[in-house]
Amino acid sequence: MPKKTMGSAATRRVNRVSGFFCALLLTVLSFSGGPVQAASSDYEIYEGFKTLARIFYEVNVKFVEEPNSSEMVTGAVRGMLNTLDAHSSYLTPEEMNEFQQESSGSFTGVGMELSSKDSNITVVAPIEDTPASRAGLLSGDQIISIDDKNVQDLSLNEVVKLIRGPKGTKVTITVHRPAVKKILTFSLIRDFIPLRSVRSEILSPGIGYVSISNFQAETANDVEKAVGDLSKTSPLTGLVLDLRNDPGGLLDQAIKVSGLFIGAAPVVNTKGRTPDQNMEYSSDQRAILPFNCPIVVLVNEGSASASEIVAGALQDYGRGTILGAKTFGKGSVQSIVRMPDGSGLRLTTARFFTPSGRPIQTEGIIPDVEVPSLLPANYKPVREIDLERHLLGANEKPGESADAVVEESAEETEETVMPTKSFREMTLAERLEVDKQLSQALEMLQKGQVRSRFTGDVPFSTHKTIG
Repeated sequence: MPKKTMGSAATRRVNRVSGFFCALLLTVLSFSGGPVQAASSDYEIYEGFKTLARIFYEVNVKFVEEPNSSEMVTGAVRGMLNTLDAHSSYLTPEEMNEFQQESSGSFTGVGMELSSKDSNITVVAPIEDTPASRAGLLSGDQIISIDDKNVQDLSLNEVVKLIRGPKGTKVTITVHRPAVKKILTFSLIRDFIPLRSVRSEILSPGIGYVSISNFQAETANDVEKAVGDLSKTSPLTGLVLDLRNDPGGLLDQAIKVSGLFIGAAPVVNTKGRTPDQNMEYSSDQRAILPFNCPIVVLVNEGSASASEIVAGALQDYGRGTILGAKTFGKGSVQSIVRMPDGSGLRLTTARFFTPSGRPIQTEGIIPDVEVPSLLPANYKPVREIDLERHLLGANEKPGESADAVVEESAEETEETVMPTKSFREMTLAERLEVDKQLSQALEMLQKGQVRSRFTGDVPFSTHKTIG
């Protein structure tokens, strides 16, 4: 009976791995459009995969302990995507399931949008009325540890996985708050985050308020219902549409929500590397308010992606007056590619542009009326341009520093007194006292200082409509 050696076992294992990489290489090259040496780029890919396969071989044969091949493949994929932009990522089957739950409007956790900035996992915005927002976490907080586990070498997806967990369980999050140069620790109880995306109320006779916290599957329907409910007593003579701290969500909902105010019209354009990514997306909705009903759209540093699409469209058409602070500036399209094993690829494939052609990526939406956000003294919010590996904007030069962004003066921010309770816990009168953006929007509507310039005519040419 032949003797079974470690070397022969490793060789058989590596032969299987080599076979896998050969099949993968042929698949990749088939997508690139030709035989292995038909083009120099194909040859470079071939040589790169040879190196990758050799490294895989060396690790499998010589590493001090038998490695986990599945984890190595996942690590290789994540490393590849980490060379791209801040929003492209690999999702394991478990992460894909969580992504689908979020899109449907619910998950269990503490409720905050995270991103990567300068190798730090940073809070983009806490979701309203969640454990994170009630505890006082703020945009720009840098996560140091979760339950005493240092997150410095963890990916964004790994950090999210640590934060989430069963409802009712405790998670301790330690953050560095650069504005005040302090280390803060928050003990949070995980909860069901329903992501109720739409809230509404009457601010004063005839003036309604609709807030969108994120764009999920039923957001447009919920907005339509909210406006209808507000109009039951008497027709609205003005509306405040609050998109502050709205990190975005589903593109089709942003298009439909825009259509509720501008009717059937182009909402956003995308431009990518391939012709099929150069699209114009139009709404086919019926407007739910007369075009002469004035709208003030509130935005701030946490308004991103889908919320910037809505604000940009209403601004381009003169349908709404944008009030607040410059938005986050996330103007990139992520396509989700499902893999046979249930995993997924979240890949940036295009940039967003407003109907008139203005770029959103790193530029953001600049308000018509600028009113500083309620932020702690000397606090610098995080925007897309601050993120590590962010996709360059159409007008951004490589290496351009985000520090060039004009900040509010220290004199203005030092006088800011932060409220002791969340807006959700306040009466309307209390909110108007501390929320200068909301109070100014209401005052402008009450005094008739807001006019809609939109008459229903579409000033921008259409070339392809996607419902």
